[in-house]
Amino acid sequence: MSSAAILLRPAAALYGMVTGLRNRLYDRGIFKSWRSPIPVVSVGNITTGGTGKTPLVDWIVKFYEASGIATAIVSRGYGRRTKGVQLVSDGRRRLVGSRDAGDETAMLAARNPGTIVVVAEKRVEGVQFLMRQFADRLPGVIVLDDAFQHRKIARDLDIVVVNAGAPEEIDAMLPAGRLREPLQGLLRADVIILSKITDEAKAAPLLARLERTGKPVLRSKIKPGKLMQVDGRKTETNESVKALAFAGIGAPAGFLHSLEDAGVKVGVTKFFRDHEPYTEAAIRSIVEESARKGVVPVTTEKDWFRIADDPELAGLLANAGCRYLTIEPEFPDGATELERRLMGVVKRGA
Repeated sequence: MSSAAILLRPAAALYGMVTGLRNRLYDRGIFKSWRSPIPVVSVGNITTGGTGKTPLVDWIVKFYEASGIATAIVSRGYGRRTKGVQLVSDGRRRLVGSRDAGDETAMLAARNPGTIVVVAEKRVEGVQFLMRQFADRLPGVIVLDDAFQHRKIARDLDIVVVNAGAPEEIDAMLPAGRLREPLQGLLRADVIILSKITDEAKAAPLLARLERTGKPVLRSKIKPGKLMQVDGRKTETNESVKALAFAGIGAPAGFLHSLEDAGVKVGVTKFFRDHEPYTEAAIRSIVEESARKGVVPVTTEKDWFRIADDPELAGLLANAGCRYLTIEPEFPDGATELERRLMGVVKRGA
């Protein structure tokens, strides 16, 4: 543990006491959770950032839609400039971009054009707005994005995602570490997903630790998808791309691993803080360095959605031949157990 983390131990202990007390008050029914008449699936994490939660939300929405079940997403909309309840997509067209929705939520809306998407800090208000606004075409299930700690709304299935690439993240509370709440919070999860596995042997100790909770633990990897040119032109094969990889995400090592798996050769890297707004100076620096070194800028899909709202920045990257990489979760042991539990939610609500 770093010296800074040691100095932050008292603050971390206090944070753990406060969050632990709050959970006990919910567990004992002193704090009440509101239950939606529409079945609710929550996808969240117990640490801050970079677990692969958003790709899993996308996968779940696509699974339900492919099964003929209309779905809505309700998210906090982290990093947005708006407050309160905001309709991002009515399931027919997107109404706002990443500045008003948050980059992850804007990306989810774009990837699922038939899905109603709402952002609201108070998820109860988001669901109630959805029920009023779409009373004539209510979804069959609501997926809450990043809601494990948001206990004001009850859920029918609670999924928690843990990053296999950073087992140390679950060893200390904020601000000394990255835990959002004491590790015993995993006991209220219905399913734990150990995500971003790149080395089975290295993931084994964390897998065993999670299995000791007695909860079902499913293993998942990140599968790289398509390398897309931001201007919509057809790209060459991934193997011919030499990249300046840049991103502002919680776990950039996973992005580099995905690029490697996709056959992209990375020559230069530039990383920013998670959700950090891109400035003109930062983008110009990326474009100029790419030109000097004979490489092309490549980023994550989430980062591109954060940039695309600014026509000037988007134009600079498009002129530089920028690409973004799509990703999706993959389940080495199959997704049967997760699919069974997801279908069980809507059957109970029928």
